[in-house]
Amino acid sequence: MKTAALKVRGRLGDFWWYTLMLFIASRAADLLNAFVGLWIVPKFIAPEELGAVMPLAQFAGLVATPAAIFASTFRNELSSLAVARKYGEMKSLMRGVFIGSAVFLVVSIALCRLVLPAFLQRIRIVEGSLGMLVFATAIVGAVSPVYQNALQALKKFKAVSAINIVGAPVRLIAMVVAMPFRPLSGYFVGQAATPAFNIIASVFFLRKELAVKAVPYWKSTAVRRFAKLFALMSTSALAGAVATLVENMVLRQRLPAIESAGYYMATRFSDISGYLAAAVVFAIFPFAAEMNATGRDYRPLMKKICLALLAFSAPLALLFALLGETVLSVLPHGDEYKAFWWAIPWAIGVATLTHMVSVFTTIKVAAYKFGYYVWMIPLTLAYPAALLLAAERINTLSGILICMTSFAAAKMLCCIVAMTLEKPVSPPSKESPPRA
Repeated sequence: MKTAALKVRGRLGDFWWYTLMLFIASRAADLLNAFVGLWIVPKFIAPEELGAVMPLAQFAGLVATPAAIFASTFRNELSSLAVARKYGEMKSLMRGVFIGSAVFLVVSIALCRLVLPAFLQRIRIVEGSLGMLVFATAIVGAVSPVYQNALQALKKFKAVSAINIVGAPVRLIAMVVAMPFRPLSGYFVGQAATPAFNIIASVFFLRKELAVKAVPYWKSTAVRRFAKLFALMSTSALAGAVATLVENMVLRQRLPAIESAGYYMATRFSDISGYLAAAVVFAIFPFAAEMNATGRDYRPLMKKICLALLAFSAPLALLFALLGETVLSVLPHGDEYKAFWWAIPWAIGVATLTHMVSVFTTIKVAAYKFGYYVWMIPLTLAYPAALLLAAERINTLSGILICMTSFAAAKMLCCIVAMTLEKPVSPPSKESPPRA
């Protein structure tokens, strides 16, 4: 068995092998996550509140954005220190990132606490204890990537796979226990349970690297270098967070409650198209960093990845085009949601374009190439501005999906143009890393 696995790994190369490992592990977890999203959540949350789940989740993400950006700024450096086996410096780096992320998060929560009541009012939700749980989700969601990035940099993909598999049951148990008391609050208890478990499990898998004596890392040159990088990355990430939040607010605010709930149900299935993309994006980062360091061209690999994403999503869209109405009809409140079957294949198409853009941006960030921000950030900010200007006239789900499709297609087209115009890379070095 082990010999056969080694042969398959040799034929696939390290990148595709680790992607396959993450994909299989994540799919095992997704069986439970699908049960949660398609049965537990609509069973407990009534249709008039179900459409608020996604805007609330995006608000939690927005609260955590500065801390999450700060943590992700150091992924390249973690990869470099991991390759050089400088674990003492890596420990100092992680400690500083953890403390810095906490400071950013405290400031963000203090500011967002002022706007949360108005936000909940706009999406027609009574707060109660919900605000505290949204912030708790933001806290653990922002801290978790600090350790996940370390596992990624060390290419501990087996550990990541194990964490993904066990994290799904943790989320399910938390929701089943909490949601009967107050459905929306119980949902966010479950959302916070998974990253909290990820932190504990990641520390366990990093115990060897974290056991070494810390070596000083934070010098003035490093602080200045990462301050500039943080400014760049935060501008881009905040633009994306605002765009997504406005999109979900318009969905909830402008559409009838049943249409926003129907969109939530449709996206439970369209999210399946991201299963392969999630594994690819996570695995590609350390490999893209190595490819850039050795002057290897990323474009052939990206073309293969995009073709793989299309090959995965196209049959999925066709399947739900044929069976979407039948599948929706058997779920809780299915008679109300089955009319939105057509939104599933449409949303799969939008998601696939978005995933391709994510592959492009991940590779660029891993290679420390941020020139694409010149057109990506204005395009990203133009989208919520256009949505808000047209909000009075967008009162149907199909209208929102047209906007989403146009935005995703424009981004993907710009990525294709950017790749086409990019100058050829230098020849690879003699000591190339394992092929991807």
